[in-house]
Formats: sequence, C-alpha cells, structure tokens
Amino acid sequence: MNFFASIGRATLTVLAHIGQLALFTGQALAAMVSPPIYSRLILGQMMRIGYYSLPVVGLTAFFTGGVLALQIYLGGNRFGAEAIVPQVVVLAVTRELGPVIAGLMIAGRVAAAIAAEIGTMKVTEQIDALTTLATNPIKYLVVPRIVAAVISMPILTAIGDSIGVMGGYAVSVYTLDFNGTGYLKNTVDFARSEDITSGLIKAAVFGFIVALMGCYHGFNSKGGAQGVGNATTNAVVASSILILAADYVLTALLFHK
Repeated sequence: MNFFASIGRATLTVLAHIGQLALFTGQALAAMVSPPIYSRLILGQMMRIGYYSLPVVGLTAFFTGGVLALQIYLGGNRFGAEAIVPQVVVLAVTRELGPVIAGLMIAGRVAAAIAAEIGTMKVTEQIDALTTLATNPIKYLVVPRIVAAVISMPILTAIGDSIGVMGGYAVSVYTLDFNGTGYLKNTVDFARSEDITSGLIKAAVFGFIVALMGCYHGFNSKGGAQGVGNATTNAVVASSILILAADYVLTALLFHK
C-alpha cells in the first residue's frame, strides 16, 4: 500500500502544481487587458530581455548555421547532393533552429534572472509591500516581463535567423568552396514567407513561456536564499522542457498535412 500511496501523493502534487500554474497564468492574462499599463517598465524589460541578449543569440545562431551547413554537406556528399546545403540551411534555421535555439538561450539567461529577481523580492517581503501600497504585484511585476518577452523574442529570432544563414554562408563559401552569389540566390529563392512566419510565431510563444516560468517560480519561491536558488533552477528547467514540447505542438499545427 505504501507504493500506491507514494504514487498518489506524487500525482496529487503534480496536479496541484498544474492548477497553481493555470491560476497564475489566468491572473497574468487578465492583468494584461486591464489598466493601468506600465509602458516604461515594458520598455525597460525589452532592453533587458531583447537588447542585452543579442550577443549570446547571435553567436549561437552563427555557429549553429555553420555546423548545420557542414553536416548537411558531409551527409549529402554520400549521395551526390551537396548542392542542397543552402536550401536546407535556410529551411532548418527559419522553421526550427532559429526560434528553438533563441528560446533555449533566453530561457537560460532570462528565466533565471526573472526567477532570481522576483524570488528575492518574495523572500524579502517586497511583494507584500507592493500589495500594502495598493499595487497589484501581478500587474506591476509579471505583465511587463511577459509582454516584453513576447515582443522581443520574434525580433531576436529574426536577427538570429539572418545570422544563422550567414553562418552557413560563411562555412559554405570559405570552407566548402561554394559560389557565394549562387548560395545567396538559392537561399532567397527557396525561403518562403510561411517558413519565416511560423518561426516568429513559435518565438512569441517561447517568449511567453520563458517569462511566465520565471515569474511563476519566482512568486512561489520560499525558504530564503536556498529557495531562490531552487526557483531559478526550476524556472530554467521548466522553460526548456516546455519550449521543446510547445515546438512539437506548434510544428504539428502549422505544418500539418
């Protein structure tokens, strides 16, 4: 019976966390459509989430595009299909790798920062002070971060897509002896608007997930410094897993037969 009791406790714990997350998400969405709107806070968070994340996203995208081009060339070489490198690179980067890599990088950088910041405010009772001052903490702390992440992520992904394609171009032209003009022409001819749009839609969803997980785990942190550390770790892990799960669901919805 102890075995079944442990399974029951674990199941109830998971369901309780899912319920708490659903309620938290509902409160955040309701706060988004109600006044006031803290535009200065949103702009500040866009700088922190978007602008300051450009270097890590750009570097990751460049090397990902380069490695992708090299691997496609080596794989296609077995079947005499080396010429497909530019087409596959632009398709893979815009549809999948661009938004997913950007989302995972932002999850590691932003979700951890949000969880640590809000978690510290939680354990030091600063959030209680906001409530005492008649300020809705969800409206003041959560909404600006979610809105900023949803706006910033597609912009970061678009920039990352361009840099990733340029990484594939650099490796193909300067290492694999492709013709630069022909490579760019094949890339432009093969890229379609729906491929780029689907990646940007994914990026907006990933931004929402990252900010939501950071805020949720920060708000539910307890136990001092150790609790803040656990909240930071949980935010990054949950964001990464949900990004990959959401990527599968969105791919199935956007590219169904």
